[in-house]
Amino acid sequence: MNKLVLLAVSLAAACGGDDYNPTIDPAHFVSGVDNQFFPLVPGTVFDYDVQETDEMVKVTVLSETKLIKGITCVVVHDVASSGGQVVEDTFDWYAQDDKGNVWYMGEDTTAFDAGMTSKEGSWEYGKSGALPGIVMEGTPKIGDTYRQEFLEGEAEDEGEVLSLDASVTVPYGSFTGCVQTRDFTKLDPEVEENKYFCPGVGQVRAMITKGGAEHEDLIAVAKP
Repeated sequence: MNKLVLLAVSLAAACGGDDYNPTIDPAHFVSGVDNQFFPLVPGTVFDYDVQETDEMVKVTVLSETKLIKGITCVVVHDVASSGGQVVEDTFDWYAQDDKGNVWYMGEDTTAFDAGMTSKEGSWEYGKSGALPGIVMEGTPKIGDTYRQEFLEGEAEDEGEVLSLDASVTVPYGSFTGCVQTRDFTKLDPEVEENKYFCPGVGQVRAMITKGGAEHEDLIAVAKP
């Protein structure tokens, strides 16, 4: 059994948590991220509006890369602001394997609140026991579940594929043939979120379905 098959088996079996130990071989990763449901083209800027709040989110795919454990990752800069003030500033790191799976390799996040800052939730593959997870499969199937990240007690988000042909309308446009997922974590079991990833664009909506009412919609995309 080759390493990628072992990796997939480990990942599928791991959502219980205790045995999560994916085999990551840099030789099986490619340059850039071109998964149709999660494309990361350097220079692209996504703008999101968080409904029910005055928060805005700007996501920029940077041209710089970050080397993590021998894997060259795409760097994405995510800035959330409220009332014109930055409330969270995050650098996310992604890499794609040769089966089209997009891996989440870590994040450096800073939250700002009443003059205080927090790095809670930051993690990087290979440090303090942190392990990467998948944010979008190369060939998603309904019912698939997977870890999106793993640092025990800090970052334990998981995902499940709900639909492969979802339709969704957001201010940026109407889309069909989208992947709909359910995000959840045992660290906060009272909250769940559905996300919609559409061909050639990526995430167009994130909507809390349990534990809240907020949803984040794509309002604009600036391409390089």
